[in-house]
Amino acid sequence: MPYWRLSSFYLFYFGALGVLVPYWGLYLKDLGFGPAQIGELMAIPMATKIVAPFLWGWLGDHLGQRMRIVRTGALLTVVVFVAVFWLTSYWGIALAMALFSFFWNAVLPQFEVVALRYLGARSDKYARIRMWGSVGFILTVVALGVAVDDYGPGVVPGALFVVYLALFLSSLTIGDPNPEAHPHQQPSILSIIRQPAVMAFFIACFLLQAGHAVYYAFYSIYLESHGYSKTLIGQYWSVGVIAEVGAFWIMHSLLQRIGARWVLIASLLIAALRWWLIGGFPDSLEILFFAQLLHAFTFGTFHAAAIDLIHRYFVGRHQGRGQALYAGASFGAGGASGSLAGGYLWESIGPQETFAIAAFISLIAAFIVWRYR
Repeated sequence: MPYWRLSSFYLFYFGALGVLVPYWGLYLKDLGFGPAQIGELMAIPMATKIVAPFLWGWLGDHLGQRMRIVRTGALLTVVVFVAVFWLTSYWGIALAMALFSFFWNAVLPQFEVVALRYLGARSDKYARIRMWGSVGFILTVVALGVAVDDYGPGVVPGALFVVYLALFLSSLTIGDPNPEAHPHQQPSILSIIRQPAVMAFFIACFLLQAGHAVYYAFYSIYLESHGYSKTLIGQYWSVGVIAEVGAFWIMHSLLQRIGARWVLIASLLIAALRWWLIGGFPDSLEILFFAQLLHAFTFGTFHAAAIDLIHRYFVGRHQGRGQALYAGASFGAGGASGSLAGGYLWESIGPQETFAIAAFISLIAAFIVWRYR
């Protein structure tokens, strides 16, 4: 198993996320866009995640050669992103974000299949490789926080371009694993999706990421409005992801002891607590620090358990589309809906109330998982 080559891909993929999520909103604000426009623009990469992963997942399931698809998506991301350096209008930025995110969002679900194929029967050790993505996020979010403080948000596009380029170069070092023998007869993918447990799982993923989208789009802006420096904001983002690394490290034993269902329920309940704390206590460094530690559960444990379930629900020729459905329902539809609605709510009712709504929908998701197992 090419541990370090697989890990390096996650390092750069989520390193790019460490630039895009905390600082792209600040860059858009620096260009003169308001909260509603920022919410709309930040919803675009998540909206493309609804379509792109499933389309490319279908190609991967039927054509094989998933790493060729991954490399193509990574290269086109780099090429299209170059246009961002010359664009400042709302519609120009929107078009560029739609195009480069369409290719970027096609990459990860296919690579997840590749990584799990290399792991084989050791799929419970997935989190030990995935944690390097969290390390990449930490490195970029801390370094860029200092850079934005010193030079302003204008450095954000250049930093993101460099990380996207590194992602493409890392993809060149990884080959496709040996092909897996598929059963000749498999149930249709629709028959799997229609199972009540699977439908409940996807609904819970959608609701969790809708709550996270408010945090992803506006957390940096929220802290900046309360007087925090960009360096401190970057450090607080990194606190959450450091906690996430710890969660990935223990997930192997956690899944064996209590099972994926209870991991999901606990993660959703903790998410509700986290959004309530962030919205209610923005001036308390201690409470904000504690809320960031909860990222270990609101993302880390939830995501690892979700990947485990997807790997069990969707087998054989359905693997790529299963990963794509997870990405589309959660980070795609959930993220886009939450970002879009969050932008309007932020302007109309205020930040605290918006985070309170995020907490409420996390509670709804926890009930759904408990009810439908």
